[in-house]
Amino acid sequence: QVQLVESGGGLVQPGGSLRLSCAASGFTFSNYAMSWYRQAPGKERELVALITTGGGSTNYADSVKGRFTISRDNAKNTAYLQINRLKPEDTAVYYCNAALLGLRYWGQGTQVTVSS
Repeated sequence: QVQLVESGGGLVQPGGSLRLSCAASGFTFSNYAMSWYRQAPGKERELVALITTGGGSTNYADSVKGRFTISRDNAKNTAYLQINRLKPEDTAVYYCNAALLGLRYWGQGTQVTVSS
């Protein structure tokens, strides 16, 4: 049974940091590119960051470059998103995604709320 379970979200003040985790099971994690998406209320889901299977290449949305860092540990079947210098506009549900050719798996999401 394929599962992606996100954790690490919460309420944080502007300028704060969070580390999101995405624990994978039920498929060969190391074969899949991993991504983080987010969806704010009333907005479409957007791609935030992507990392290739071996972790050698990453890409970020312009809005998060320099503040977000995606990583993965293939030995632990886990992907991470380190989020620094949080802004109120980063408030959203954050989802992890695993992709291999035409296969895509989604987690249930974790809420990140940035507010003073």
